[in-house]
Amino acid sequence: MLPIVSVYTPGQVVEETGFSLDTLRYYERIGLLEPIGRNAAGQRRFTQDDVGWLGMIRCLRDTGMPIAEMLRFAELVRAGDHTIRDRIALLEAHDRRVRTQVANLREKQTAIQNKIDYYRAVAE
Repeated sequence: MLPIVSVYTPGQVVEETGFSLDTLRYYERIGLLEPIGRNAAGQRRFTQDDVGWLGMIRCLRDTGMPIAEMLRFAELVRAGDHTIRDRIALLEAHDRRVRTQVANLREKQTAIQNKIDYYRAVAE
């Protein structure tokens, strides 16, 4: 985990988030990540807020949210607190999809475990 400081280098952010530099640049270019501040030499410097936001993006991405929906979520967040109900609705819809995926994976896992049990019985 990154120490709490005022700014982070791109390398530190890559290490913390697992996103590649190319992905960070892409997310900034498409507007998923707000424009990153730069130091006097023009090098990107990320804030703790940027790193926190990337953590949320990582969660959404890892659970299969399409980029278009992540962009919509980002728009809603940036628009202010009057969009909280819309954010809740978007996240609830995503949560339902994640629950379905988890249930599907549990079914598949049960089938795999049954096959393992079968092969163990045959091997004995």
